[in-house]
Amino acid sequence: MKASLRALLLTGLLAAATLGAGPVMSQDLKIGYVNSERVLRDAAPAKAAQAKLEAEFGRRERDLVEQTNRLKAAADKLEKDGPTLSETERNRRQRELVDQDRDLQRKRREFQEDLNQRRNEELASVVERANRVIKSIFETEKYDLILQEVVFAGPRVDITDKVIRALNGPAAPAPAAPTAPR
Repeated sequence: MKASLRALLLTGLLAAATLGAGPVMSQDLKIGYVNSERVLRDAAPAKAAQAKLEAEFGRRERDLVEQTNRLKAAADKLEKDGPTLSETERNRRQRELVDQDRDLQRKRREFQEDLNQRRNEELASVVERANRVIKSIFETEKYDLILQEVVFAGPRVDITDKVIRALNGPAAPAPAAPTAPR
């Protein structure tokens, strides 16, 4: 029901826009498309941010992997030695393993939260720079519309490579100064 209502509303809006845009439609619209995912994957600032995160969090991640391996080895040893251990010793080791596992899970959660927070901070910086570049391209090349999230876009309107090249350049262009109304 919602989908058909949305489609009906979209059709109505499109019809109204078409009727009201008669004079505008006689001119060619200049439309561009930017693949945000590619920008965040391929642009030099995005790669630098990823390298920075790996350097910052690599050691903690390796420590967690080592702790996981030690815990697994201790669990395997308990399973192997279990039949020969006394009941109290087996229970003591099991409690230690449970405590170590709980500690490891807590450290993993903290690591993931810290990593996600830093990743969001780094990506926000890259997105901000990318948006400045896109705005600059929009203004200097006189685009009517630049989209980022679309279902399909042809290569004729795809300006992603242009945005990536600008981001990879020496410095992202500053936003153009607003022009006075004529």
